[in-house]
Amino acid sequence: MKKKGLASLLCVTLFVTLISGCSSDANSDSDNKAGKGDNVVKLGLLAPLTGTNAEYGKGFEVAAEMAIEEINNAGGVNGKKLEIEVADSKGDQKESSDLARKFGDNDDIKAIIGDFASGSCMANAPIVDAAGIVQLSPTASNPDYASMSPYTFSIMGRQDGEAPFFAKYIVDKYLGKKKVGLIYINSDWGVSSIENFKMGAKEAGVEVVAEADYVQDEKDFSSLISKVQAASPEVVIIFDQGAVSQIINQIAQADWNVQVTALGPGTSQQIIDLAGENAEGLITSTPFFFDSENREQMDWKETFIKKAGFEPTVHPVVAYDSVYLIAEAIKMIGDGEITRDAIRDNLQKVKYEGLSGPIEFSEDGDIQRSYLICAVEDGKFVIKEGYDYAG
Repeated sequence: MKKKGLASLLCVTLFVTLISGCSSDANSDSDNKAGKGDNVVKLGLLAPLTGTNAEYGKGFEVAAEMAIEEINNAGGVNGKKLEIEVADSKGDQKESSDLARKFGDNDDIKAIIGDFASGSCMANAPIVDAAGIVQLSPTASNPDYASMSPYTFSIMGRQDGEAPFFAKYIVDKYLGKKKVGLIYINSDWGVSSIENFKMGAKEAGVEVVAEADYVQDEKDFSSLISKVQAASPEVVIIFDQGAVSQIINQIAQADWNVQVTALGPGTSQQIIDLAGENAEGLITSTPFFFDSENREQMDWKETFIKKAGFEPTVHPVVAYDSVYLIAEAIKMIGDGEITRDAIRDNLQKVKYEGLSGPIEFSEDGDIQRSYLICAVEDGKFVIKEGYDYAG
């Protein structure tokens, strides 16, 4: 088994449980006596259902439920049904780690999907390592995360891929600009993102003329905006998921006419809903965009909207794929005992064509992705450049 480094954090929290995808008779006393556990494989899901990133956490929950329902309706995995327990991490590392520990201590939980933020996933790495349980994050993209333990995996792609792409192919090649200002969330993900952006910027001859950071749940960005504006950048890049619309609105309130871009939120409809006309012209990167000509993708999108009440980004798509990846790993066990280690060992070998594209893990347990360039035009996101633009 490969060796990876470890990190460690402790925490306290609240636990919300949702069980999905099991048949009604599976809950009866008679079935419990007959060994319900033999017919069910239980997973845990960590997601920020409340707080700044609640849109993404809710997307995780809905997408995971969709996958569980589909798998169970098709007969389950090797004749066994899947169940999922959903815990609200609130986007807080301590909260997430306490929940990860509870999942790890519960022998019925065979694998964990989540959390959303790289920082939470990295804080959980020593916990899941000690418990010997997979933590498959749909979205953690800090390049240091997946290598922390044999049990830590991610499928979003890595910031040492996307951040340099942003510098070289969005700022330099697509926009033709050379001076940028950075506004970023001071988190493990945010710091990793700007460090990797700067490496790409140096190679492209792009100058970072100003940078300003803020903490989770910050509301007033006026002083940060003034600081960056004073350096007269041609482009502002916002590195975050949850606060992007607030920063866009406050840039508009400052009457600052500057090209705004964002790395992190993908093509979030929430940005357009909350920023309105201020979001016009926003440019972002994403590894996935719903193709209106792809019937499977559009059917999935319509189902998601009905269940969630909002449009999906790439984030619920990779959460959906994560459930199927765990299911594939369980399927590969065959008639053998479904153990945490068996899931881990098989997950490392899985080659899967997901809704988000082909997935095959590196030795570290993550993947590399290609990126699209998208922009807000007439109140909606559109693709401006395809996956081959970086070629």
